[in-house]
Amino acid sequence: MSTDQLSLALSALAHPARRSILANLMSGDRTVTELAEPFDMTGPAVTKHLKALERAGLIERSRDAQRRPCRLRVQPLQEIHELLQPYKRFWDESFQRLDALLADEATRDDE
Repeated sequence: MSTDQLSLALSALAHPARRSILANLMSGDRTVTELAEPFDMTGPAVTKHLKALERAGLIERSRDAQRRPCRLRVQPLQEIHELLQPYKRFWDESFQRLDALLADEATRDDE
């Protein structure tokens, strides 16, 4: 994923409605109407969110007669996951050190 594409994907994921749309697509393809149902927003607003997700490469839209199904694209999410893995390891190790410190303090308090 290019840096520009990564920036677009991370920017798209920053909006809660877009994250909700992606979560909805995890269970399969959905039409724009189906994706709009949970939201209290206009059709054009939902379309704007879908365009941002599509530009970021997180979804793809196709045409099936009158339907415009949307599909989740997993690859960009996998690349973001790989980008964040070192940070996860950092936080896991930090929490393990904190747990050890707190356990040591609790042991000292019991003495």
